[in-house]
Amino acid sequence: MTRSVINWFDIPAADFERAVAFYEALFGVTLKREAMGPDQPGAIFPYAERQASGAVVAAPHLKPSADGAVIYLDAADRLDDMLDRLPGLGGRIVTPRFDIPGVGGIAHILDTEGNRIGLHQAP
Repeated sequence: MTRSVINWFDIPAADFERAVAFYEALFGVTLKREAMGPDQPGAIFPYAERQASGAVVAAPHLKPSADGAVIYLDAADRLDDMLDRLPGLGGRIVTPRFDIPGVGGIAHILDTEGNRIGLHQAP
């Protein structure tokens, strides 16, 4: 049996430096820069060993999108704070926070690249 359905994700970036700065400021973390292939810079979100994670990636075959699959990033207990700071970081709220009993708080944002990203805060 798998630990999680999620194993890895890539968040496409048209402007790699802008996207990395956005996520580092929003989450208050430092992303680890790595080459994700020839001429494909990546910046990996911090994670504990054997846990799912992902990266901001600039690659010619990836295009930012507000349509399609939505990944949800863990806002821990800071969802409201993140949403308050979002406009100053260049992002915007597309679905304001709502709460689902037993699931927690959820909001959808557009990042600086135009990707729709879900933010989740557990109950």
